[in-house]
Formats: sequence, C-alpha cells, structure tokens
Amino acid sequence: MSMKKITTLMLSLLCMVAFTITEVSAQQTDNKKAKIEAPVLEHNFGTFKEGDGAVSHVFKIKNTGGAPLVITRVLSSCGCTTPSFSKEPIAPGKSGQITVTYDPAGRVYPFVKTISVYSNGKEGPLVLTIKGEVVK
Repeated sequence: MSMKKITTLMLSLLCMVAFTITEVSAQQTDNKKAKIEAPVLEHNFGTFKEGDGAVSHVFKIKNTGGAPLVITRVLSSCGCTTPSFSKEPIAPGKSGQITVTYDPAGRVYPFVKTISVYSNGKEGPLVLTIKGEVVK
C-alpha cells in the first residue's frame, strides 16, 4: 500500500472517530437538559350549550429530560381561553399539568384555540389546542 493511501485511510479513520466523539458528547449534553412533552396535544370538547358555562380540560405535561423543567409562560390565542399552571419546576421524570378553560359566553359557533407553552424544555413553544362547537 502506498504512503498516500495509508495517509488517506488514517485521515478517514480520524474523522470518523472525531465525529463519533462529538455525537456522543452532544447526546450527553442533551440528557442534562429539561425536555417538555405532552402525550395529548389536542382536546375536543365536542358540542355544548352556551348556557352550560365555561368548560375546562387538563393537559398533562411531562419532563422527559435530565434537569428540572420550568414553564416560564403560557399564552392563549384568545381572551376567551384562560390557561393556568403550576409555577413550581417539574423534576426529571415527573409530570405537571396545564388547565385550560374556555368561556363560551357570546360565542355561539365552532372554535379552535391554541395555547403556547414556553419553557426551558424546548426551543419555541409547545402548542396545545382545544376545539369544539358552542350552540344556543
């Protein structure tokens, strides 16, 4: 084998080893971060009467990462939708919840509303959705 082929082979092996080390290091760093997940991202209230008043749903949130999950803010797409959540950090492997309440007063029509959950467990928001139809 020529010296040029040996050098090329050695450089190729060195690049593969460096890539593997970088990949393992990135995975270990990711395991030390919080990670937000929700088993269910959408809830359908179905059809309900305006006169029955507000309806609520509890979304389960889980921290599947390796550091405490901190929910920094939860925003709804409309003033008719009110989210509430615990301000306490969620430990790795544990769960929390976000309660979303929809007020149908004066809103007799189908609706789809989104709730954006901001945390240290994801770049950008985790988006939850509620929908249904309000009738007289």
